[in-house]
Amino acid sequence: MNPTPKKEGLMRFKSLMIATLLASAFSISANASAKATEHVGDISPKNLKVTRGMTAEAKRCVECHAEKTPGHVNDWKQSRHGHVGVSCIDCHGVKKDNPMAAQNCPGVKGTKTYVSVLVSPKTCEKCHPNEVEEFQHSGHARGALQVRSKAGMQALMKKIEGRDHPKFKNSPEATGCMQCHGSIIELDANKQPTAETWPNYGIGNVYPDGGVGNCKSCHSGHKFSIEEARKPAACASCHLGPDHPDIEIYNNSMHGHIYNTEGNTWKYDSAPDAWEPGDYRAPTCATCHMSGIGDLRTTHNVSRRLKWNIWAPISKLRDGGYDTAVSTYEKTGKITKGNPLAGHPDGHKAGRAEMEKVCKSCHTTLHTKNFFKMADQHVELYNVYAKEAKGMIDELTKKGLMMKDKWSDPAFKVWYHLWHHQGRRMRQGALMGAPDYAHWHGVFELQQDIRELRAIYNQRIKSGKIEH
Repeated sequence: MNPTPKKEGLMRFKSLMIATLLASAFSISANASAKATEHVGDISPKNLKVTRGMTAEAKRCVECHAEKTPGHVNDWKQSRHGHVGVSCIDCHGVKKDNPMAAQNCPGVKGTKTYVSVLVSPKTCEKCHPNEVEEFQHSGHARGALQVRSKAGMQALMKKIEGRDHPKFKNSPEATGCMQCHGSIIELDANKQPTAETWPNYGIGNVYPDGGVGNCKSCHSGHKFSIEEARKPAACASCHLGPDHPDIEIYNNSMHGHIYNTEGNTWKYDSAPDAWEPGDYRAPTCATCHMSGIGDLRTTHNVSRRLKWNIWAPISKLRDGGYDTAVSTYEKTGKITKGNPLAGHPDGHKAGRAEMEKVCKSCHTTLHTKNFFKMADQHVELYNVYAKEAKGMIDELTKKGLMMKDKWSDPAFKVWYHLWHHQGRRMRQGALMGAPDYAHWHGVFELQQDIRELRAIYNQRIKSGKIEH
């Protein structure tokens, strides 16, 4: 049946309207695309054009590094810094009298501009003063200072592991310890950091300008993502292995089970103090130790909410207030091991109260109290083992019944592994809800260690000699 003239006219009208709307849509899309292109240019890293809120010098830096180090620029353009116009020169530019100041970059050579490949917390604190101050009160801040201050650790890395070899003695520290603890960074004659002290992502780096800390340990450069820092992987690169297997412990816990099942679907980009249950179903490391929940404020002092020192040979309550390693270094230039009992400024009870607030955002009060009651008992049980073991080592030492080379001494090696490996796993497993580490990798191993040490002790005390 042929359409009537009225229907035929209506169909032509509809076709015309559709064509008009499509043309309009294409025009809007093309204009929007043209404006976007006009605004940011081709945003592939090597052709990045910058036009918003930057000086001519800043633009030159970005455009040059888009060619020379495109990975850096690609990260930067996705970052909050890139969105608000904080550019290379804002972080890497330094005053002429800065100990790190140089003109090694061809783009500034011969100008009045000085730069440094290193960016210390003294730069970060210009915009993030609270975060830097909180960090300086934490155990993280003493990472490099602690390693440098302990003669035993220096001897282990350089003389024992490094064989005191003139060429190779620095490699154990450079490739291992300092990659997590950080280093005291030194510069060569050209103001370039030395291979023995940089590059690294160590949390406690000490910079030539006196700054201490390393924000990019958790917020990797040049994106500095808050989402990245909130995921367990940010902590896992350092908190793993036989002496502090925290990522393994987390995975063994119910929290880790939930995260590993569905954590890729959670929301991680909420503003500080607004990242709350609902964005996630189980805590990550950052949730418990740093994040603002309820009336708790976000903190970069990871020691603040802790009750015990659970990495030391004997666990003590954290009643030492703020850590003092950074403030001592800044005031006197003296390198110290800091305060191993640093925690909440009002003591361990206040620290535990804050941690319990975190738990109660998802759990009942009874659940929280019962969990910590038994976890605390497991820490105290560890102390029973450790005090007996240390008493035996101290008496053998006093009576001259320990080998001069302690790393060859069976008694010393049992003691060291008892507290530094098995003992840490026992305590950390208990306080983070990981049964396999609290028991099989923890207290079960300790009861074996103490028996082995007793046998060595009894033999030496009875014979008055060191066995061969």
